[in-house]
Amino acid sequence: MKTTLARWFDSDIGYSFRTSPMAILAAVIALICVFCSVFAGWVAPHNPFDLATLELSDARLPPAWSAEGSSKYLLGTDDQGRDILSALIYGARISLVVGLASVVLSVVVGVAFGLLAGFRGGWIDAVLMRLCDVMLSFPAILVALLIAGVGRALFPNAHESLAFGVLILSISLTGWVQYARTVRGSTLVERNKEYVQAARVTGVAPLRIMRKHVLPNVMGPVMVLATIQVATAIITEATLSFLGVGAPPTSPSLGTLIRIGNDYLFSGEWWITVFPGAMLVLIALSVNLLGDWLRDALNPRLR
Repeated sequence: MKTTLARWFDSDIGYSFRTSPMAILAAVIALICVFCSVFAGWVAPHNPFDLATLELSDARLPPAWSAEGSSKYLLGTDDQGRDILSALIYGARISLVVGLASVVLSVVVGVAFGLLAGFRGGWIDAVLMRLCDVMLSFPAILVALLIAGVGRALFPNAHESLAFGVLILSISLTGWVQYARTVRGSTLVERNKEYVQAARVTGVAPLRIMRKHVLPNVMGPVMVLATIQVATAIITEATLSFLGVGAPPTSPSLGTLIRIGNDYLFSGEWWITVFPGAMLVLIALSVNLLGDWLRDALNPRLR
């Protein structure tokens, strides 16, 4: 009996994946980033957040291939003597966790509201769609800045977990709208099809129809949108951290590292900000390429 992975590999989507060099390259890059982030404690050569191991005499060392570089620090060090490579690995973990968690929360809320609005219709549909219109009228980054700023003001001495929770909530507050509108449009089409009408005639409860019959048939666009939104959420988190209202200073993400390096960009220490910026671009680009491939693979007209 074939395993699930083998069946997927032999399916149409699996064939589309293995015949797309760009998708394979993007998947490899994304997997390497995720692996290094998850196992940062074993992969990173140093712990950049262990103050006992930092040496200020090693601050602002250039990459190892430079004349003044040290083989101990492959990509150089920052203004506090932290290893840039290790900081990238740990910082990417924070960015990925925040990005993935905010997208998951947005998907859960958006899909639930979209299903309810599309299937029930009436005043429920009108209220939820007007709420979506209101949320879309505000720039997402401004809403995230407002929520993150208010959260920091209300809980100035909050634990890191609460700070990350506020950050995830601020990114998700506007992210759910796109899923709700997408699922609502697909649900409006699916609810009038024969299999839904048959389920209604046989007395199946509306909640079960939405969960068992309609939901699996509207998840294709959601998967594509969620894949692309992961990159958007990571960039939004980096933007908030760059502005000083994102990840806590004790657990800096890629955006925080870019902000720190920006102060030294024109003084010659370019590596402090260039390498975190390149890491952010690499992660976002690989995720976006995977999203583009998934969109084409799930749409027969684009094959």
